[in-house]
Amino acid sequence: MPELPDIVTYQEALAQRVVGQLLLAVRIRTPFLLRSVAPPLAAVHGKRATGVNRLGKRLVLEFEDGLALIIHLMIAGRLHWKPAGAPIGSKISLAAFDFESGTLTLTEAGTKRRASLHVVQHPAGLAEFDRGGLDLFDATGAAFADRLLAGNHTLKRALTDPRAFDGIGNAYSDEILHAARLSPLKLTNSLTEDDVTRLYQACREVLALWIDRLRAERGDEFPEKVTAFRPEMAVHGRFGKPCPVCDAPVQRIRYADNETNYCARCQTGGRLLADRALSRLLKSDWPRSIDELD
Repeated sequence: MPELPDIVTYQEALAQRVVGQLLLAVRIRTPFLLRSVAPPLAAVHGKRATGVNRLGKRLVLEFEDGLALIIHLMIAGRLHWKPAGAPIGSKISLAAFDFESGTLTLTEAGTKRRASLHVVQHPAGLAEFDRGGLDLFDATGAAFADRLLAGNHTLKRALTDPRAFDGIGNAYSDEILHAARLSPLKLTNSLTEDDVTRLYQACREVLALWIDRLRAERGDEFPEKVTAFRPEMAVHGRFGKPCPVCDAPVQRIRYADNETNYCARCQTGGRLLADRALSRLLKSDWPRSIDELD
């Protein structure tokens, strides 16, 4: 799922292309994409775009007369910028937004259709989509600590809860926890004051680093390589590869459709965290430390 750095990149690229432009029409291939009834989709036709913002991982295209389109890409949704009047495209293309300056297309890989589009009257209509997550670039260290310690959860869960923090998902939570040298399974009520400070700094530094990297990668082009797996990442998606800090092999915990990646030497004092499937299978043969793998 595109996370805060990716959404910011989309937001900036779209603002350059659509603000001040008329939205001529929206073409939808599948009715399942549009999740709202009133105002009707046709209400935005012929309206001029006044801004592009975000709500967490959602993109908000704002128009005249207080109208807005809210796009949630979910896991596999992606945006593409095409010449004006371009066809919707292949089977994975769900919609085309025809602006004077060009056509924005929305695609979603796979067979599950999770991406969504809502038409709302803002600002009131935006409120129901605001999960209340803390903006880490505006938050003080004290506000961050209050939000983090409001409940007792694993750090992985706390960081990825959209009601707690804004825009962090599976990929960047792995990178943040590696930078902070903290276990993804450490409970928030067990954190020291130094742990909380390191985590606060890591959140801001990692997100800022990746926003800057993605801006530089995009340049003046529209972002077409939005992915949760990048070779420059420290641990996310790098199972078995060397940690860039200590060279120990990156580990993983698998669950459902996701996995958490971490460095045992940097983050857990060398202890291997139990993978639910493998640790049940291996039982007493499950290695307890990174050294047992050597």
